[in-house]
Amino acid sequence: MTAVAERAAARDAGTRDGGAPVATQVGVLTAHTVRTMLADRRLLLITLLEPLPMLLVFGQALSGLARVPGFPPGVAYIDYLVPALMVTTALQSGLQSATRLTDDLRGGLLSRFRAMPLWLGSVLVAQSATGLVRGTIRLATLIGLAWAVFGFRCRGGPLPLLLAIAVALAVAWALGWAFMALACWFRRAETLQAAAGLAMFPLMFASNAFLPVTALPPWLRAVARVNPLTHGVAAVRALTLGRPALPSVTATFALALLVTAAAAPLAIRGVRRTA
Repeated sequence: MTAVAERAAARDAGTRDGGAPVATQVGVLTAHTVRTMLADRRLLLITLLEPLPMLLVFGQALSGLARVPGFPPGVAYIDYLVPALMVTTALQSGLQSATRLTDDLRGGLLSRFRAMPLWLGSVLVAQSATGLVRGTIRLATLIGLAWAVFGFRCRGGPLPLLLAIAVALAVAWALGWAFMALACWFRRAETLQAAAGLAMFPLMFASNAFLPVTALPPWLRAVARVNPLTHGVAAVRALTLGRPALPSVTATFALALLVTAAAAPLAIRGVRRTA
């Protein structure tokens, strides 16, 4: 966010005694942040191309895993892999929202917002909403490349694919709030990214993202079964493979709500303390 966002928020907020509704504040801040993101052509190009190396590396280098015991019969590895990449790609968008928050904290933008009739939590909601827009763009690019270049097919059809995107974004939304809570604690993008990388490595590899849980060693299998990423990937995968998905989808949305309910108050309290 920039000084333009400050002026936009001030214009819509009115006076200190009678600020704009929270929904208006969130709308103004979100619209500005999304416009800024789309106007940065280099960032937009990186966002669009980011799924390609993941498809190349994971799709080609790990394709032999389709022969391990427990792998679903008759399923191409690219069809097994893309749902996992959908979740992890959306997750990166949540992390980027938290990284942008550290920039705002260190730049003093949130401190200047204190002089306005603005609920500071609306800044976090706007960052999170922008992360959903960014995640949607990345997911559309990922699915398009996987379909056109690597032969990915969604057996469930278009409606389950849309629901699968919604599930991936729900996971990203929830963990994005957790990352923003950490951002208020670390206050430095470098520290946040190092901590997030340390957390995301076991989240990705101690799960069903690249292998069936039954093919993992016993101790790693136990970790994978309580890993929230496992449930998100299972829900997205069931939808794209055209398999029964209601229990896993319901569990994933419920878990996302629980994580958001726990992390959002911590993030809002943290930004009030640090701004």
